[in-house]
Amino acid sequence: MKNYDKYKRQYYMPGAGCLDWTKKEYIDKAPTWCSVDLRDGNQALIVPMSLEKKLEFWKLLLKLGFKEIEVGFPAASETEYEFVRALIDGGLIPDDVTIQVLMQSREHIIRKTFDSLKGAKRAIVHLYNPTSYAQRTQVFKKTDDEVETIAVKGAALCKKLASKSDTEFIFEYSPESFTGTEPEYALKVCNAVLDVWQPSPENKVIINLPATVELSMPHVYASQVEYISKGLNYRENVILSLHPHNDRGSGVADAEMGLLAGAERIEGTLFGNGERTGNVDIVTLALNMFSHGVDPKLDFSNLPEIAEIYESVTGMPINERQPYSGKLVFAAFSGSHQDAIAKSIKWRRKQHENTWSVPYLPIDPADVGREYETDVIRINSQSGKGGIGYLLETNYGFELPAKMREIVGYTVKNVSDHMHKELSPKDVLDIFTENFININEPLGLIDFHYVRDEKVHVTLTVNDHGTVREIKGTGNGRLDSVSNAIKENLGINYSDLTYSEHALSRGSSSQAITYLSITLPDGSVSWGAGVHDDIIASSVNALFSAINRIGVVAAEK
Repeated sequence: MKNYDKYKRQYYMPGAGCLDWTKKEYIDKAPTWCSVDLRDGNQALIVPMSLEKKLEFWKLLLKLGFKEIEVGFPAASETEYEFVRALIDGGLIPDDVTIQVLMQSREHIIRKTFDSLKGAKRAIVHLYNPTSYAQRTQVFKKTDDEVETIAVKGAALCKKLASKSDTEFIFEYSPESFTGTEPEYALKVCNAVLDVWQPSPENKVIINLPATVELSMPHVYASQVEYISKGLNYRENVILSLHPHNDRGSGVADAEMGLLAGAERIEGTLFGNGERTGNVDIVTLALNMFSHGVDPKLDFSNLPEIAEIYESVTGMPINERQPYSGKLVFAAFSGSHQDAIAKSIKWRRKQHENTWSVPYLPIDPADVGREYETDVIRINSQSGKGGIGYLLETNYGFELPAKMREIVGYTVKNVSDHMHKELSPKDVLDIFTENFININEPLGLIDFHYVRDEKVHVTLTVNDHGTVREIKGTGNGRLDSVSNAIKENLGINYSDLTYSEHALSRGSSSQAITYLSITLPDGSVSWGAGVHDDIIASSVNALFSAINRIGVVAAEK
């Protein structure tokens, strides 16, 4: 690829001693979550949300359990300002929820931001200024000391304005473009801000390390985070926060490794919405923890509803393969996958197993509001006998013998292949019914009755290729006598008649179903099924179905 040599690494790896995070296996507790959907996510939309849609989104975030929510950049526009005021004046902020607002370290912006918060019980004021080498030298054309002074002056003004207000303020500072800032310089600026704010156990502050642009592999970001965590003044009184973006597609990995490296708080968005490639996806991050047995302290138990509201208010679609939330992420089309899932679920039910360990499914889809019947086993030309059998059993009560599942599976797959589409459970039922149950052509059963002495004698009235005939047979049992009548009078040869049957409940009526196979002279096997209120009649119907499928079996060969 051309022009690769014009790029160079723009990040700075800390020195030795910042790899303790590699010794940790997993995240053992949920961080403090801060949703930035209403600010960062909103400013990334082609058409930003209206006040009404913002309020609907706000209610969703409260329902999910967020306790810190960034609601806007009040100095950026009147719309942002008015939304903050609507929340405060409308009494819409629960006592246990803290709103957060963003502001650049510029005096008029800081003053307007504090004005927007008058009357709020509690608020996080998030101060930032760019610190990266590229921005210092190319954009601001300022020295390191001058850029540091911008941060310090902003911090001092925040402290002054907060002292004159009845609102309980929590201070937050971000060295914007942290990932492109030399770690030593970022630490120097953060500590200068902390020296102004003088955090205490009663008044902790937040230092936020944004991956404004992802510039490195996640392990580098983790080492940068660990370097800052170990070097911060007042560390016990500082909440270390992360705000990962997703330019390299590693936002979730950045957040996870950053938490291992000492971070305690995450700023992100539902489904990863945000500028450019977006922010860290809080749904994915939280459910990754959930899959390791850690309570994420957020409620994503009804993801379909959450996704529907999100798409409605933002106008942003959720990709079908988005982890956990995409419509197809639990879908198994592969036959081997379907078979493994179906067998595992059946085993778990039989064993009353509670710990989740189903192949191909990292979590139980039911835990996030998804259904096995419509979301997990999906049928197309790639599907297999296991999945199709599982679907017919769980949706409609058909417990197909293992060997019959294969034949039914091929039949269903062929239909999907020729139609070039996915089949619904109802489609699969219709194919099974049409091709296997109570098949009455070209040999049709009209009526039958039995007489018993030492043997069973049957008289059958049949429609043989359009001709009504009466045939008789004798056997050791009822089905045996019917089979003998057909073979002796109609010249149809087969052997090894096998069958199984069970009750089939549909609605308020209870019927019996019989699955039956016969072996033809060339060794091929024909399967049929019969359904009837009477178990004997269902077995006779199954035999006629198997016989009528002989032509199908021959054509398939």
